[in-house]
Amino acid sequence: MAHSCLVGVSLFVVGFFWFVESCAVSRERIGVEGEVVWVVQVSDLHVSSYHGERAEDLKRLLAPALKIIRPSLVLITGDLTDAKNMERTSTRQDESEWIQYKRAMDAVVKESGIHREAFLDIRGNHDKYGVPYVGGHLDFFSRYSLSSQSNRLNTIQSMALVAKDRKYVFLGIDDSMNIGIRGPSNLFGHPSDLAIKCVESELEYWDSHSDTPVTKITFGHFPMSFIASSESGRRYESIFSRHSVSAYLCGHLHAKFSRRLFRHHSFNSASDTKHGKSGQFWEWELGDWKESKLIRILAIDGGKVSFSDIDLLTKTGPSDGFLTTIHVNYPLDSRSMNGVSLGHDLPRDDVGALVFSQNLILNVTAKIFDSSRAFRLVEEVPLQITGSAIPPALYRAKLNVGRYTGAPATRFWLQVFAIDNLNREASSTLIPFSVDGKLGHLHKTWLECLIFHTSWEDLYLILLWSNIGFLFLLLFLPKLLNYFMQKSSSYQKWAMSVSVSSPLGQRGKYFLPLWFLIEGSRDVKIWCVMAVYLLYLLTFPWFWGHGTAVDSPIASMSIHGWRVTIPGIHIGEDGLGSPDVMVIILPFMYLIVGPLFILIYGLYTERALFYIHCGDKLRSSQGSSKSPKPNGDSRQCRSIMASNTSCKVCQGWMRTALVLVAFCIFSCISGNAPFLQQLMAWKLLFFRQASYGRHYYY
Repeated sequence: MAHSCLVGVSLFVVGFFWFVESCAVSRERIGVEGEVVWVVQVSDLHVSSYHGERAEDLKRLLAPALKIIRPSLVLITGDLTDAKNMERTSTRQDESEWIQYKRAMDAVVKESGIHREAFLDIRGNHDKYGVPYVGGHLDFFSRYSLSSQSNRLNTIQSMALVAKDRKYVFLGIDDSMNIGIRGPSNLFGHPSDLAIKCVESELEYWDSHSDTPVTKITFGHFPMSFIASSESGRRYESIFSRHSVSAYLCGHLHAKFSRRLFRHHSFNSASDTKHGKSGQFWEWELGDWKESKLIRILAIDGGKVSFSDIDLLTKTGPSDGFLTTIHVNYPLDSRSMNGVSLGHDLPRDDVGALVFSQNLILNVTAKIFDSSRAFRLVEEVPLQITGSAIPPALYRAKLNVGRYTGAPATRFWLQVFAIDNLNREASSTLIPFSVDGKLGHLHKTWLECLIFHTSWEDLYLILLWSNIGFLFLLLFLPKLLNYFMQKSSSYQKWAMSVSVSSPLGQRGKYFLPLWFLIEGSRDVKIWCVMAVYLLYLLTFPWFWGHGTAVDSPIASMSIHGWRVTIPGIHIGEDGLGSPDVMVIILPFMYLIVGPLFILIYGLYTERALFYIHCGDKLRSSQGSSKSPKPNGDSRQCRSIMASNTSCKVCQGWMRTALVLVAFCIFSCISGNAPFLQQLMAWKLLFFRQASYGRHYYY
């Protein structure tokens, strides 16, 4: 009992300083041998109480693969558990999922034969859903994760693989929220100024404290497009580029978006440009384990970084276990080459491949194809094993680089084939290569560009303030126009001329949008309510609720983010979860506020059109151009409606259509977001006034 209390107090103290400092670093070293180092990345496991197969597949698929691959490190880049209910409508931490994760990973460690210290797992946004602070009773990562079992509870984990003539530094970064807001407004990484400074200091440390070349790899859960800027606007891209980081590995987006979310970052500072230097690095996102069962083999050969993404559903036989897998570590895929070394190193004259197999490999051959000649085979190169014959084995051979010098980046393609003692053939992925270091073009779909190459933090601000600007124009521009036209007593004549068959009336149809705006803004009471409502949305909280745990103090969300108070620590934070709140703010502003403001204007315009139409009918029936204009209580209007059953205006079809559109919006949105119902109640009041109010033309 005393031990449990001591552990709890320790976690609380660690959590408090983690929240305040948010920047501790754990630094470790592991010795490695050989000229090539490789690691395995897994991401987005989403172990769930309602989908036990995800944890079982870790033991069934991942453990046998790791036993054959034998990586120096295993990087698990976030979203270890799912943290959602069965209906996936709410988020919360479930201790049973963490126990399930721990048991599954304990089995993976045991069956793979890889030492526990070689596993590094970090938090994702799902692992922080509803966690008020690190060290609290809901912080299950600090109890059940592999990192916690190795006493790695810092936000930055630095692991160095030390070889005879090179060091390989892997820097893990936890950018999850300090205060874990529940979904859906917990979507982005949130580094602080101090955390970014800490990462920069760690990279500088390896630049100045190593007597051998250093290859740096950083990894985290969030892609750069889903990482918010720090308090002062700092970001990782310039730091990674400036300190020669080779690649940043991440997850988060899942394979359903794409399995080729790769991005080349380049950065030129004023000082670097002056000295003729520029920085660049690659960002490689890995698809999820949850549904796709993907893993990544990342190899470093003399500073050259390459990777292969493996689908374990297709690489695992029903009775044969993990099937033979080949990774080409050199030459590099020209579409995703390590940009750090481009233009700085002399071209190598070799081809190398790692072969992972549980069977005896008899023959390994590299084949080169010319894409300009319908992929005709131009050369076969037998590869010889180097070093130990115990799998996994490295195979190399000399390559006639002069034959491929000067060619376009994607002209020549390489594929390696291996035959085992059971006469079964395996092959690597066909990749383009360039011995000159030319970077090939990687085709991107519009969805890949939108998700991975767009700064969502900036896009959110653009979309938000565009909508707000539109709504302000919608409210105030027609009000100003109406004021000046009423002042000159010209509005009534102009409005009546819209429906009169005259040259002025014919010209008036081009001014229907203007008439729509002015007519919609003429009711002072409703216009004031709409203006106050918009100002309220921009200034005050939208709703209140349990922002973190269900037993946490009430938090509030506004357009600026969440206002949360941490129990027991007496720390409050404003603006938390921005731009994460965009998943609530933008749909409401674009799908509710904007359309309903327009629909309210539309109802007023339809009513005005109805009375003008009735006036036209009366004038035509009485043969007079000076008939009294009907109003909302006129019996003449009702008689006209009864006698014109085929007239869409007289029968109110336009009004019915507008109201139906409004209620369709209400039902669709409120059914998926109950907390928005109180906001939409105001809109129903607007509609009631707009639909049933009176209007006169005198």
